[in-house]
Amino acid sequence: MTAEPAEGPASAVQRHAFESLFQAEYPRVVAIAARILGDVGEAEDVAQEVFLQLHRRRDAQAAFARPWLHAAAAHTALNVLRTRRRRRGREQRWAREPGAVDDPGERVVAAETSRRVRAALSHLRRRQAEILALRHAGLSYAEVADALGVRVSHVGTLLRRAEAALRKEIGDAPL
Repeated sequence: MTAEPAEGPASAVQRHAFESLFQAEYPRVVAIAARILGDVGEAEDVAQEVFLQLHRRRDAQAAFARPWLHAAAAHTALNVLRTRRRRRGREQRWAREPGAVDDPGERVVAAETSRRVRAALSHLRRRQAEILALRHAGLSYAEVADALGVRVSHVGTLLRRAEAALRKEIGDAPL
């Protein structure tokens, strides 16, 4: 059985300082986050995250601790808003079919274009079709390079050659 390390006077003082700061500032940190987020539950999550960061990385006795908490609450809440906005955008993009259009005429043109591109892709070399599919699926050059086992510096050249081959395969007909 191992003995627990004895708590020294310095750590007891630090714990007390943190607890005092927490008691004094928690309502204000929640209020700052709630004003930004419009949701007390999310604001409480932000407050917990901010106090955890303070506890792990900062000295609760420092003169800057209170202002740091307030700024961190605002910053973290804004990050939550940004994350929410990005997630909502991704969900909306994925909720509808890729390339979906509302106008029936545009739908016919889009479907024909997709059919022609798919047919042209089937005639390209496998590597050319792969690089086009990966890049147009949103992968970065580094991710495409990893997927294909090539150097990042080669991706741009391979992509341009694949695009030229696709244009040649499709011909002069507009997409």
